[in-house]
Parts: sequence; C-alpha cells; structure tokens
Amino acid sequence: MDAVAALLEIASLLERERASRYRARAFRQAASVIADLPADVLGDPERLRAVKGIGSSTFEVIRQAQQGSVPAYLVELRGEVEPEIRTALRDRLRGDLHAHTDWSDGTTPIGDMVEAARALGHEYLAITDHSPRLRVARGLSAERLREQMPLVRAQSGEGLAVLAGIEVDILEDGALDQDPELLAELDIVVASVHSKLRMDAAPMTRRMLAAVSNPHVNVLGHCTGRLVQGERGTRPRSEFDARTVFAACAENGVAVEINSRPERQDPPDDLIAVALAEGCLFSIDSDAHAPGQLSLLDHGAQRAEAAGVPAERIVTTWGLERLRAWARSQ
Repeated sequence: MDAVAALLEIASLLERERASRYRARAFRQAASVIADLPADVLGDPERLRAVKGIGSSTFEVIRQAQQGSVPAYLVELRGEVEPEIRTALRDRLRGDLHAHTDWSDGTTPIGDMVEAARALGHEYLAITDHSPRLRVARGLSAERLREQMPLVRAQSGEGLAVLAGIEVDILEDGALDQDPELLAELDIVVASVHSKLRMDAAPMTRRMLAAVSNPHVNVLGHCTGRLVQGERGTRPRSEFDARTVFAACAENGVAVEINSRPERQDPPDDLIAVALAEGCLFSIDSDAHAPGQLSLLDHGAQRAEAAGVPAERIVTTWGLERLRAWARSQ
C-alpha cells in the first residue's frame, strides 16, 4: 500500500470520529513529510526514523505499507470508525456551506479541505472561518478575511467551486461581527450565536431576529448551540421563540442549518418540525474543522430524511448556479 495514502486515510478516519486533533494532525504531517523525501531516505529505516515529523506510530505505518501490507493501525480503524452511510438524500447533496481551516480553528490549510471536498464529489464548498469576536478560535479580522478571500476563490477548478464565506458571530444586540461592506463581498454568510447562550428567551429571540433580517445573512448556523455528546461535554439548548425566528428566516430566504456534527444534532427534531411548518429553507452542512469531517454530511442527511424535509427545500441539493442566485438575492 502507498504509505502517503495510508497515512492520509488514517488521518481522515480519526477526523471523522472526532478524535484528538493532535493525533490526526500527526499523520497528516507525516504524509506531507515523506511525500518530499528522497528514495534513499525512505528506504533506510534508521534515517527515516530520525526525520523530524516521523514518530513511532507513523513510522510503523510507513514501514508496514512499504512492506506491501495494509498497516495494522489502518485495519483497526477501518473496523472501528463508522463508514459514511449513503442514503438517497445524501446522494442528492451537491456541496457544503460551512467548513473551517487553519486560518481560524480548523486543523489544516485551505487546500487540504478543498482536496477532501473534491474526493467526496462536491460541486461547491464554502470556507467559513470564524469572525474576530471569537478570539479563542482565532477569528478573522477584516484585514485577514480580505487576505483570505482571493486565496479561497483561487482554489476553484476541476469541477469544484470554492466559495469565500464566513461564520459570523451574532453579537448580543443582533449585530454581525464583521464589516457590512466586507460581508457584502462574500459568497456565503453563516450567522451563528457563540456567546451568552443562556440569555433569556425574549432577548435571545430579538437577537436572532435582528441577525436573520440582515440582508447579508444566508444561513442560520446551529441555532440552539446545544451539545449532546463528545469530549466537550453536554450543553443545553438556547431558548428562543422558534416559531417567530423561523418565520423570519422564511420571510428573508435564510436557510436553517441542519448541522451534521453528531455532538450537536442541531436543530433538535422538534425545532426542525417548526421550521418545516414555517416554510423554511434548510442547509445540510458539515461544520467540518478537518478534512475527514466533511463526510459527516451523512449524519445531517439522515436526520433531515427522518424529519421529512423535502430535498427541494434543502439549498445544498441545488446546483451551483441556483445556489449562487439564491445567495445573491438576499
């Protein structure tokens, strides 16, 4: 087996199961390192072991691959990590409007996310790193976002459109955490609440209404902010008048995100039903922070199917031209 391919597959499987980002990063780093090594170093175990970026675990994977076998650790992960489930709705998804890179709190460069999206057969991928208020996630200042935008769009090609976007914080008064002129230049704007999640229902409702009424917003991200499992623990959902907020989403053409991360499962099933009744559009997104997490779309698709969400009301089943026209219309 090709050693680079083995290392990258291990990294992707670790990312899909949301393992420690440091474990997955070690295998990606090792793959990058050996891709540029001369053959004489690759063929010499002692010299290979001494190369910076090659640890004991990655060394074993490389040597086993070089010896013509599938590395034992890869065999183990293939048996443990749940494979992507291709349902009818998953097969209709054309892209993803919510993904992060190492410009904020993602683990890899833009190019790695783009290549993973190509491998999945996406027609489009929006890069939506965080806005400046979220300092813990290295949110992008206006200057950094302006620098990133052309780099993102330059990745388009080979059947994949890479869209410049942002996951912008909804501030406590409902304002958006980025310059309005800059938001107007982006292809996709996902607006999410990341702070003061336990606000009383009335001010939280006003906060969200202001955001989804903003003409720059395309998608309302993980609307309740809840966590139901995972290494970060659990967190209760935010309280707000869902019927009022979702009616405003429908009126303004803002899609309600069905966040595909298993630790979020956001919105909860009862709120998906409210959004359906109010006539909302939806966007099934991965909220990926690493390449292997882009495949988590299958979880969102399963939830949407179970909730009876019609495919035609899911913007990520639309082709690129229709998607762009919808995003511009807001």
